[in-house]
Amino acid sequence: MLTVGLAALGATVPPADAGSARAQDAGASAGSTIASGREAQDGTEARALIETLSARLLAAPSATAVLEAWCAERGLSPDPRVIAVRVPGPDKPVGAARRERLAVGPDEPVRYRRVRLTCGSHVLSEADNWYVPSRLTPDMNAALDGTQAPFGHVVRPLGPSRRNRSLTMLWRPETDGLPGPGEPLFSVEAVLTAGGVPFCEVAETYTGAVLIQGER
Repeated sequence: MLTVGLAALGATVPPADAGSARAQDAGASAGSTIASGREAQDGTEARALIETLSARLLAAPSATAVLEAWCAERGLSPDPRVIAVRVPGPDKPVGAARRERLAVGPDEPVRYRRVRLTCGSHVLSEADNWYVPSRLTPDMNAALDGTQAPFGHVVRPLGPSRRNRSLTMLWRPETDGLPGPGEPLFSVEAVLTAGGVPFCEVAETYTGAVLIQGER
């Protein structure tokens, strides 16, 4: 398992550089060779796709938007919308360090939301969200409580930015073989801000389903 620290805490990863562009080109080329309805056929191909997707996620303000574009490119569903399916279970604690990153005191309410982000029948990622409800609008809080709207869609009017904290590679092509659709590939931790004020921390784990090539 390899964790890559992303500059200093609070630094925003810049748009994809030449290395990321090469990864994107490699991913596009690899994607064109995958048979319909199949995952990546070898470790090199899978690695290129993972590099492409992770580079896009690190460079973008919205993971939801990146996933919807990815769904459309790879033909994962006739309707490439991403849906957030709630995962039942106890809340994960906020903790003092996370409260500090969110710039809230010990008594400020922080809500927790765990979801599976799906496109069609494919679960592309699982995400933990800790967010400060007082920094969202009442309509946003109601949508997060009562709908399957992804967090990125709900908070889009805020014009958020992502401050990436880490990228952890969970799949090792040298020892793990080809990943299945439900196997974790990599995880990203980030803090979302609006106008420089943090309002959410996310921990996202992306699965082998992102490697599937469907009909286009």
